[in-house]
Amino acid sequence: MIELEGLTKRYGEKVAVNNLTFTVRPGMVTGFLGPNGAGKSTTMRMLLGLDNPSAGAVRIDGRHYSQLKDPLKYIGALLDAKAMHGGRSAFNHLLCLAQSNGIPRARVTEVLDTVGLTAVAKKKAKGFSLGMGQRLGIAGALLGDPEILMFDEPVNGLDPEGIHWIRNLMKSLAAQGRTVFVSSHLMSEMALTADHLVVIGQGRLLADTSMSDFIRQNSRSYVRLRSPQRERLLDVLHEAGITAVEAGNGTLEVDGTPPEELGELAAGHQLVLHELSPQQASLEEAFMQLTAESVEYHAHTDHGGAQPPPPVGWGEGWQQRKEG
Repeated sequence: MIELEGLTKRYGEKVAVNNLTFTVRPGMVTGFLGPNGAGKSTTMRMLLGLDNPSAGAVRIDGRHYSQLKDPLKYIGALLDAKAMHGGRSAFNHLLCLAQSNGIPRARVTEVLDTVGLTAVAKKKAKGFSLGMGQRLGIAGALLGDPEILMFDEPVNGLDPEGIHWIRNLMKSLAAQGRTVFVSSHLMSEMALTADHLVVIGQGRLLADTSMSDFIRQNSRSYVRLRSPQRERLLDVLHEAGITAVEAGNGTLEVDGTPPEELGELAAGHQLVLHELSPQQASLEEAFMQLTAESVEYHAHTDHGGAQPPPPVGWGEGWQQRKEG
């Protein structure tokens, strides 16, 4: 279990993380979401003792990371897939980690097989693709067979098969009763993986709730109706005190009435329905709704006063190189 209490990090006048308090519990995948610059990476670094908090505390199974003997046996983390010595082979990279934490040599072979890198175990890491580097980083996180796993953008560089694999891996780890904490900007993938969500914006906690509750609380739910007897359907709904909004293409949208009730109403009046479908916003839509006021860096499509292009190779986000 991971516990944060009043966790705060300041860089001069900039408050990167502002009084965060939440708990990441075992037995589920907890997604960690927020816009660029929200403070996610800074929070994760403080969990691992890589940054010191300005205030507050963070505990791994009741202790600070620095108090853990052989920490890889308690918490495994992937924060940066490139954080390895490029001149070492995949096997030797993991062996160094294992020896520093009292982990048997045989475990290196096991995790290389788990992540699918057995065939390249003796190849130097500097020749690895981004996806292979991600797999090696995940192997390092799994090395100590820890009860707590933390991943920052784990699907970066992975092909569809690799994405499917890491998704199922995280779910299986949670099903074993482990604590799984994962940050990602891929909302579609997070929607398939996470059971619980922690959302921050500008360093502050915005939500700490289940996936289903998050979407329900931050989006509109309605029922879409379509019938060849549209005018009669409108009359029946009106007589029942139900407001329907015309949405184009002959469809109607109804808020606040369960689809079962609408179906029974139509059947009672012998109305033909070509569509009766409950509609729910996606995780991405709910996330955008909640974090609209917390987005710090906006792109603009109006090029009238466009800024000059970024330096070659810098890519998006060049104005803010440090992602929170």
